[in-house]
Formats: sequence, C-alpha cells, structure tokens
Amino acid sequence: MVIRCPSCKKQDTRVIESRSSDDGSAIRRRRKCPRCEKRFTTYERIEDQVVIKTDGSKEAFNRDKILNGILKACEKRKVDPEAIEATVDWVEDRLRAEFEKEVPVEAIGQLVMDKLKELDEVAYVRFASVYKRFEAASDFAELSNKLKDI
Repeated sequence: MVIRCPSCKKQDTRVIESRSSDDGSAIRRRRKCPRCEKRFTTYERIEDQVVIKTDGSKEAFNRDKILNGILKACEKRKVDPEAIEATVDWVEDRLRAEFEKEVPVEAIGQLVMDKLKELDEVAYVRFASVYKRFEAASDFAELSNKLKDI
C-alpha cells in the first residue's frame, strides 16, 4: 500500500511502528517520510459489513449476535467452547469472502445451520427452530426426518 506524506506528498513513506488499536478494530501505523522526515499516523480498518434483514431493514454486522445464537442453541450440550468460537470465525470468514458490503440475513443463518449440523444435531435443531420460525411439532418432525436421511 502506498501512503503519501501529508506534508511533502512524497509517496514512499516508511512504517516505523505498527500495533492494534485499543479495541482491536484497526491497525495503527506510525510512518516517517524519508524526504521531509515528518512523522504521522495512519489507521487501517476492515470495512464493516451491513446485514440485510428479512424485512429489508439494515443493521451493522455484529459477530456477537452469531455467537449468542450458537451459545443459546448449544446450551446444556457438551460442545467445546473452542469449537463454538471456531464456528463463529468460520462463518465470519465465509461472509467476508462471499459478500462485499451487504450480507443477507438468510446467508448468515444458513452458514450457521450448516456448521451446527456437523457440530451437534440437537443444537442444529434448536437453532433451526428459531431461525426458520417453527410453529408446530410437525416442523420439528420434518427436520428430524431430513437429518435421518443424511
């Protein structure tokens, strides 16, 4: 990445120090211009994604919502907390790879369900019942039959 000096506009600045910001959302870089010797700071941030909800409204992507949904589905199950964290990481990585700025909420739910099916079938059914808004016992039976076929 080429960063221009704000003082003399030379394009070949040097990074002299890098570290994460306090909240971990950015990388802070101290730079120095070889021409004018001016020092300055730049920040690199990952552009946040926006989730498109089923009603068409938009909200900022929130990793914690995915984590909380999975934790709720895995409640009182013997699921390794590291596996849950790895699942959230995997979902987040896939979303960043597949979608640039706007992510449909359906894509998030489907990715979570795909991973929960591998992780714990009961957690998968719990999550699916909320995500797909089950209204009757027949909805659970239908999902259970699909699991048997796999």
